[in-house]
Amino acid sequence: MHDDAVTAALDAERPALRGLAYRMLGSVSDAEDAVQEAFVRWVRLTDAQRGEVDNPGAWMMRVTSRICLDMLGSARARRETYVGPWLPEPLPTVASATSTVDPQERVTLDDSVSMALQVVLDTLTPAERVAFVLHDVFELPFAQVADTVGRSVAASRQLASSARRKVRARTRDAAPRERHDAVAAAFAASTGTGDFEALVALLDPEVTLTSDGGGKVSAARRPVHGAANVARFILGVLTQRPQVTVDPITTADGLGFVVSEDGVVDTVMVLGVRGERVSDVWLMRNPDKLTSWR
Repeated sequence: MHDDAVTAALDAERPALRGLAYRMLGSVSDAEDAVQEAFVRWVRLTDAQRGEVDNPGAWMMRVTSRICLDMLGSARARRETYVGPWLPEPLPTVASATSTVDPQERVTLDDSVSMALQVVLDTLTPAERVAFVLHDVFELPFAQVADTVGRSVAASRQLASSARRKVRARTRDAAPRERHDAVAAAFAASTGTGDFEALVALLDPEVTLTSDGGGKVSAARRPVHGAANVARFILGVLTQRPQVTVDPITTADGLGFVVSEDGVVDTVMVLGVRGERVSDVWLMRNPDKLTSWR
């Protein structure tokens, strides 16, 4: 294939590569950096080296995955200095994203980019996460997974199996979409009226609220636990900010909400629902992780 044709083919794969990198890193900007670095490495190859690559797309996926593996290792060190809890970056659906964003530039929104799954993936080791994403999400054979993570095929199978067990343990009780949305709608109604007792009744006794402000805006520096504490926190914030508007949105997890002030989104709220109650409240407030919503 002519060099120009290869370049065009690789450019066409950028959205898929971004989707791959986002699932591994949980950050759109980091995903873009990983994909760009892979392209730089392709350009730096000699003509002879590029000629030895039978499938440039597969080469790019493997290199992007290796870059993500390295980034995951360094990310753990960076998190030690991150202010407050770190959450994956929530993504808007095509319908809720700004019209100025090219649909081809968006990560495909499905269950594999839900906040619930991304939060669990962040608890895995870097090798487990890469193995799980490559095999269970992108259905790559273990021979390719092994080549990417630098382990044997047998070891790669074990990595993916370990990751799968952890993911299932944390997500198996998640409510189906219809139930999730019904609980989320009731949650919105109780917060809208300021009904403390009704809100507590909708929250799991062990509910956790996690707020990511990145040290750039006000946010809870530590997770808030327990139904009464979470209810007080949410209603307290809304009481302190009566000028904000709360609108429903569709997320990969189901019904969620955006909080805006003067027409600018400053918080994205995603809920985790188990059974008939809210088990997790994730608040993204870090402006660096809200660019796709603005």
